[in-house]
Amino acid sequence: MSKKLTSMDMKWILYDVGNSAFVLLIASVLPIYFNSLATAGGLSETEYLTWWSYAASIATVITAFAGPIFGTLADFPGHKKRIFLISALGGAACLFCFTFPGQWLGFLVLFIAAKILYNISLVIYDSMLIDVCDEDQMDMVSSRGYAWGYLGSCIPFLVSLGLILGQENLGLSMTVIMTLVFMINAGWWVLFTMPLAISYKQKHSTARSGRIVHQTFGRLGKVLKDITKDKKVFWFILAFFFYIDGVYTIIDLATAYGTSLGLSQTGLLLALLLTQIVAFPSAILFGSLSKTQSVGKLIRVGIAAYFCIAVFALFLHSIWQFWILAFAVGCFQGGIQALSRSYFARIIPADQSGEYFGLYDIAGKGASFLGTTLVGIVTQLTGQQNIAVGALAILFVIGFILFGKTDKLVEAAQ
Repeated sequence: MSKKLTSMDMKWILYDVGNSAFVLLIASVLPIYFNSLATAGGLSETEYLTWWSYAASIATVITAFAGPIFGTLADFPGHKKRIFLISALGGAACLFCFTFPGQWLGFLVLFIAAKILYNISLVIYDSMLIDVCDEDQMDMVSSRGYAWGYLGSCIPFLVSLGLILGQENLGLSMTVIMTLVFMINAGWWVLFTMPLAISYKQKHSTARSGRIVHQTFGRLGKVLKDITKDKKVFWFILAFFFYIDGVYTIIDLATAYGTSLGLSQTGLLLALLLTQIVAFPSAILFGSLSKTQSVGKLIRVGIAAYFCIAVFALFLHSIWQFWILAFAVGCFQGGIQALSRSYFARIIPADQSGEYFGLYDIAGKGASFLGTTLVGIVTQLTGQQNIAVGALAILFVIGFILFGKTDKLVEAAQ
């Protein structure tokens, strides 16, 4: 029997509501805004998609180094809340300033900084799940986080969309409109960060001894060695690296991909809104199914579905096909993200959650280096965006095979 959500569960879930506004902005408005800056700067459509992909990859590579370090540091008593608050508010501050550069290269630099801070906040946030709820509630709470995040992010998105589409009637320049859009979304992020930041108490931690920097890197090195010995964690990280790279690449490049194909910007934005709406009940459904079905089996269903989505992208040429793609993504993205998070939280040491989720973030949150770089390179080599996105199917095949091995190890250990 599932327990009711506690006040602390709800405050943890609210951060998903807050940061999801930034996630939806990346998947919708930001690629279009960057496209206008890139066009004004003389970049072609192919160059636009390539630079956008590379910026996302750079942010992920930097996070791959910074995430585990800050995650390890956060495991010391009293550090987790502080690092979470600084990274979340820092990311929101960068978002607030997005219109200041006024040209494409400066914007990309600020975007990379915001994405890095966002990713670090997620390393800490994900690791907080162990302190917030009991193990038997993790699947449900994690799923509700994604579900309410999808639905809640629609509010600032709809306000932003109304401002953009109503720009002429409002009599404001597009620069002023975009400044308002970024201010609203940054404010939303801050608003839903504060309840968790104020109330969170770190229950599991690692004792501090000696110099903190020396101990941080020492513990990180030990965790890397421990993971190679703990086969179930090692194989999960490897599998997750491949399949979640494909998932986040599709999410982050969806609008950029559709824009480069010349599809209607309004249609693209509304299709992504559909994704968020569909994802709300779908994420809750996956959380409910985890009570009666194997979580490993549900994750494999999600990986297989994304393989089909990537193959479908090979034949995408019109807006109605993009709507089908958006609906399909909405059906599975919340489930695969939420259950992967809770699955991992269950198989790692509770007092080292920050360290382990720092490594989890290397393979996961962010635009994913492997996927975005693959899209950028294939687009440059072939000039065909469909082939580039379709190539992501390879990642899902590898991820499916590796996760099957992981799940066997986890079942054997139970």
